[in-house]
Amino acid sequence: MTRLVLTRLVDLAFVLLGVSLLVFCMIRLIPGDAVAIMLGANTDVTPEKVAALRSRIGLDQPLLTQYWHWISAALRGDLGTSLWTGRPVGEEIASHIWPTVQLSVLALVIGAGLAVPAGCVMASLRGRAADVAMRLASVAGLTIPSFWLGIVLILVLATLAPSLQMLGYVPFWQDPLDNLARLVLPAVCLSLPILANLSRLVRSALLEALGQDYIRTARAKGLGEWRVLYRHALANAMIPFVTSLGIQTGYLLGGAIVVEQVFAIPGLGQLILGAIGDRNYPLLQAVILLVTSGFVLVNFGVDLLYRLLDPRLRD
Repeated sequence: MTRLVLTRLVDLAFVLLGVSLLVFCMIRLIPGDAVAIMLGANTDVTPEKVAALRSRIGLDQPLLTQYWHWISAALRGDLGTSLWTGRPVGEEIASHIWPTVQLSVLALVIGAGLAVPAGCVMASLRGRAADVAMRLASVAGLTIPSFWLGIVLILVLATLAPSLQMLGYVPFWQDPLDNLARLVLPAVCLSLPILANLSRLVRSALLEALGQDYIRTARAKGLGEWRVLYRHALANAMIPFVTSLGIQTGYLLGGAIVVEQVFAIPGLGQLILGAIGDRNYPLLQAVILLVTSGFVLVNFGVDLLYRLLDPRLRD
């Protein structure tokens, strides 16, 4: 197992290096010039001032040199300085990351927590009207965009309960109840695709497990159907569930960035959109690298957990 972990860590290092290079190059393809945006439409802008500013922020160097300076500093824990505020990028991210993390965790708990019982109910009611209705609802959950659902819910609740506070963000340590009240609605919107996808996966895995010999043996011993379902079949069905949960967690960060804009949550989404508009390359590079690295690290952890859950992969 130790050798496996070391091998995966080496692979992970190469993946993150490739991700950093891809992020750096794609950001440079965004139309517009950071220097021109920073100087604005001032009439006293001269080529000398443009060249001086470009040299001061390091954009006059070759791209490979810029990348080397950025990645070498990032490996030392220095993510650079924001072009507009002059603050360290790490401080900018730290001031916006908690709302995104809290929203993602809450959505994951809601989606994954409801997916297991929903999948079990669909598997136990296979072929019945309730199973068909829940499967149709799961298909709708996969196709409805989270941001569109958020807009609809805001309009509905604004009509039914105009005094209800649904937008913005209140830190948890200031008012825990208000914090959760404002995050429940965006978390529900964000968790809907997770719930729909994982519940269908649990249903399929359970139906496959229920056809195995050990399930027939358990039934022959006189065990109740619910005990057979939860105690024996569900244990094997959780292996693909965990794998898919890791993938969903990675995509969850991207979805959270979009949903944050609908509910006016000052998280990483606000930071990314502002950095794109300002062509704030150091900040944008760091945030996107952080999100993509989180996706890669989550899948790395799921890969190890998958091997712990399935003894056949450890041999």
